[in-house]
Amino acid sequence: MNEKRKIAFCTLGCKLNFSETSMLARKFLENGFVRVPAGQIADVYVVNTCSVTENADKKCRQLLRKLAKQAPNAIIVATGCYAQLKPNELAAIEGVDIVAGADRKGNIFEYVNAISEKKTAKIFSCEINETKSFFKAFSMGDRTRSFLKVQDGCDYHCAYCTIPMARGKSRNISIAEICSEAGIIAGSGIKEIIITGINTGDFGKTTSETFPDLLKHLEDVEGIERYRISSIEPNLLTDEIIDFVRHSSKFLPHFHIPLQSGCDKILALMRRRYNTEFFAQRINYIFKLIPNAFIGIDVIAGFPTETDEDFNITYNFLQTINPAFLHIFPYSDRSNTVASAMEKKVASDIKAKRAGILKNLCETLHHEFYKRNIGNKVKVLFESAQHGEMMCGFSENYIKVEVPYRQNLTGKIVEVEITGIAENGNATGKLTIQP
Repeated sequence: MNEKRKIAFCTLGCKLNFSETSMLARKFLENGFVRVPAGQIADVYVVNTCSVTENADKKCRQLLRKLAKQAPNAIIVATGCYAQLKPNELAAIEGVDIVAGADRKGNIFEYVNAISEKKTAKIFSCEINETKSFFKAFSMGDRTRSFLKVQDGCDYHCAYCTIPMARGKSRNISIAEICSEAGIIAGSGIKEIIITGINTGDFGKTTSETFPDLLKHLEDVEGIERYRISSIEPNLLTDEIIDFVRHSSKFLPHFHIPLQSGCDKILALMRRRYNTEFFAQRINYIFKLIPNAFIGIDVIAGFPTETDEDFNITYNFLQTINPAFLHIFPYSDRSNTVASAMEKKVASDIKAKRAGILKNLCETLHHEFYKRNIGNKVKVLFESAQHGEMMCGFSENYIKVEVPYRQNLTGKIVEVEITGIAENGNATGKLTIQP
């Protein structure tokens, strides 16, 4: 009997990439491959790339070179956003055999099977205006949660962003198809789904449906007990959505909302679709209805022309709206964007300094959020990993809670009273009922 071929997958970037990698992996496994960790010798490596920053590009190139050195005879595939934006750049890396653009991910298994010997890299890319198909994807393998892709592409053209070029126009599959996939996830025993997309709240453009309607239908899927909405643009986070989450028995009080700058002058240069007054109104409405909601916010430090005064305005605004967490990104020049052509670029050391200041603010905000929840009873979905003598899980409002390890808690949702904060920053808890 022939030994089964080994394949390894490497994913860089967003949750959407993770859901797509999982889908790619299932096709190979269904066709006789065996999945191994990327650190092991494999016959095939598939790298799902990210290109959100120059540092992301660099990590992709380094990883591809490392894999080529690790297994010179392996077939190496590069796909994802970097592969779409700069296919020739990746094809030029020694050892890379296939570069597959956004519309060609679903064909990677066939491309790999067609290779009889390693030669010059083959590029299966596409012009971005041809990127119209929808690659269905949801992740499996994690016992507690799954990433479910509901939307792809973006019709926004923010000044700093290449995603519309890498992912194409906003598009989606139908609510019926998505609910069917959620049912498959539920059948595997997974209890929590994270709804993902490039511009998630823009769902419905290609099917004449709406994002709130999608949420309502997903709530009716039997077997799924919890949903989280991944990043959603503030101008698309309507009262209707917030009201729905407040009254929902399954959708959790956890919001990830891109801000990017707390200075209106910079927001306008970024070509964002709101100002700080509107953003603050969204945050205040959430807290009015759901006082213990977790709110995470994206912020870019050092956008071109950002002065110390502009940065201080952002810092003060963040203090005022009081989120639970900040996702901080030093500005990175992306070719073919409006921002790349702007003058008055911020020096790297100043960007790093501002990012560091925001990191310190994030630590303070996060710690204070945990402190406000001490004494509260929350429902925690526990994960399988053991950390010393402890195990962890996340509450409805995304507090990481640790309790003494008990194997029978894995994959269960259990009520816990938050008792304090451990040295590692996790919340400590005690079970209110012994399961």
